[in-house]
Amino acid sequence: MTYAGDLTPQEAFDLAAQNPDAVFVDVRTVGEWQTIGVPDLTSINHDVHYIEWVTAFGPNNQFLTQLANTGVTPGDGRPIIFLCRSGNRSIGAATAATVAGYGPAYNVLEGFEGDTDDYGNRTVNGWKLRGLPTTTFTEGE
Repeated sequence: MTYAGDLTPQEAFDLAAQNPDAVFVDVRTVGEWQTIGVPDLTSINHDVHYIEWVTAFGPNNQFLTQLANTGVTPGDGRPIIFLCRSGNRSIGAATAATVAGYGPAYNVLEGFEGDTDDYGNRTVNGWKLRGLPTTTFTEGE
């Protein structure tokens, strides 16, 4: 494994709740944030940072620069929790962060929406379906 490991949605929430230095990054697209919702960490006094791993034009070449803009620096030891739709893009983000010296970097298993059922609907698991807090995305967050 090229990153610190995988966390269930509940474990990710708990890590953020227990560690004020943890950084939580949603790597989905703007369209996903706007139409599906986002994690809400206000109850544990945490912000969610929004950095697309892949943009409408392809890979986000500014990803690591944007990650640095959250206040983390390579080697500072701050845990970074990456979340996407289903736990796949966030693996890439966690890996890239680790290679660049950030972290420990974690991937959230199941992602925000989770896996698909037999009919292709996301009704199996994930942050939302596990009952963790969500909210609507406000432009400029």
